[in-house]
Formats: sequence, C-alpha cells, structure tokens
Amino acid sequence: MTMNLEQLRGFVEVARVGHFTRAAKALHLTQPSLSRQIAGLEHDLGSELFHRARGHITLTAAGEALWPVARRMLADAEDIRRQMAELTDLRRGRVRLGATPTLCVSLVADALAAFHADHPGIELHLTERGSRGLIEELAAGALDLALVITSQARPAPAPSLAHSPLLSEELVVVGGGNSPFGGRDALTLAELARMPQIVFPSSYDLRATLDEAFRAAGLTPRVVLEGAEMDAVLRFVELKMGVALVPAMVLKDRPGLSSVRLVQPRLTRTISLARRQDVSPTRAAAALQRVLLSTADALADGGDGLVSRVSPECPRRESNPRPRD
Repeated sequence: MTMNLEQLRGFVEVARVGHFTRAAKALHLTQPSLSRQIAGLEHDLGSELFHRARGHITLTAAGEALWPVARRMLADAEDIRRQMAELTDLRRGRVRLGATPTLCVSLVADALAAFHADHPGIELHLTERGSRGLIEELAAGALDLALVITSQARPAPAPSLAHSPLLSEELVVVGGGNSPFGGRDALTLAELARMPQIVFPSSYDLRATLDEAFRAAGLTPRVVLEGAEMDAVLRFVELKMGVALVPAMVLKDRPGLSSVRLVQPRLTRTISLARRQDVSPTRAAAALQRVLLSTADALADGGDGLVSRVSPECPRRESNPRPRD
C-alpha cells in the first residue's frame, strides 16, 4: 500500500465539499490531478470511496470507514509537523545537564537562569554528582552535557567523550566577617594548617586536593568540622566556626564572607565541558552549550584574576583528562 498524506488530504476535502472541482480549487490543484490522486488511493485500498453521480458525490461504505481514520491521520501529521517546528525553533524540547555540586551554585546557576529566560519552553534536567559519576552517566547516554573537574594525571576512562577545558579557577580561603585574616591578602599552606578548618566529605575533589597538598608539605590540618556540603560549609564559615578552602566562584553574592588567596602552593582546578563524541547534540543541547560558554566568558572577565578562560574552543577530542569527584 502506497497511500500518502496528499491522497488522504484530497479524499477528506472531496468528502467535505461533495464536489471534485470545488475540492481541487480549495487544494490549489487541477481537477484532473485531484481525480488521479483519488483514483490512486482507491486502487491502493482496493475499494471505491465515492459514489459518483452527476453533480452529486457521496461516500461509499469504504469511504465512510476511511473518513474518521483519514482525518485523524492528517491531524497527527500536522501535530508532528508542529512539534518538529517547535523543536527546531527551541520552543519545546529537553536538555539534561550534569555538574559537580560546587559548580551548581555558581556557573550552572547563572547559565541555566540565562538559558531559561531565552527558552522557557525547554525542559531542564540537572544532575549533581561527582565528576566520575557524571562521566559514567554521560557515556551511558543519560546526560547531554556535563561540567566536570579534570586533571592531566591519568587517561580518561571514557575515550568516546569530547571535552573542552573552559575555566581555570583558583581555590581561596574564606572566613566569616569583615576582616577574619587581619588585613592580609594571602596565606601560606602552613598558616592555613594552623587555623580551624571546615572541610568537605572525602569524596569531594576539593578535599582530595587539599589533603594531597598537606601530605606533600608534611602538614597536619586543624579540622573542626568534616563532611558538610558546599552550602553548609559556607554557612558555618559565615558563623565563624572556622575557615574553608573553596573555589573562587562560589563567593558570588556572599557578603558575609571574606577571602584571601592561598600561596605556597597556589591551588587551582580546571572546569571542563564534556559530551558524547558519537552522538550529535540536539538543538537544545547545542543552545545550552553556547550559553555555558558565554557564561564562562563572563565569569572569567569578572573574576578578579581568580577565574580565567582556558580555551574558547568547544568541544574538542578528549586527550587524557582524569575526572575527579
């Protein structure tokens, strides 16, 4: 059977007006062209659809049976066409973004707010996990994009992924109040080790980075609270329970916190945008990717040197980043 939508459209119009010539005019066809369409449809179905009396066209039993089905098929086709147009114009759709918790309170929050303002009809799904878990979900097809923390220490476990380093971010020491560091603008790691500290769970990449730095320097930190998530850590610091080492970007809109740079050594992290290399991004995912890039640029421009752009290119072939939680 080779019936098509044009044949069904012709059938429905003839049945509606009861006349071939008027139906052809409404469809912007010649009457012979419309007659050939209907004849072809009847041949494909093996049944006559109209009783053709002079000046009077009525439906046969087969035509009566086809009438509601044809109208439903045309309505479904129009609905599909509308949905595809909405997807193309970014009026509808879905995009699934994964990000580490520390990025969700800074880069991701700004980017998703801007994206939603421009595309309110797109469904946004956000997954907060460590970088290793996000890489696994991305490789499995559960995410469209992921913002992860990478280093160059070991090969990546998912070579099918494309990635682009976006930002290099300095880690800073934060304290509560106006001048918790006595007017100083930098601390050494040895000085930090002597201060009461609030630290993240052992699964956090920030915790691992700090622990490695202390071990390398032969220092033992003074920990007063361990295991809190980012928002809780910042709140405890605001309450002056201790200091914490955090990414520079999370200090935005936190007037109750003061920060100083950490030197000897200076600690940084690289934020990368990752996606599957073997799947073309949806239009919604591509649009969100552009917003993430522009948001990263804005953060770098206003980062007071603590946040800098790594590369304007996205995405590119993954080389050997090691994802960290």
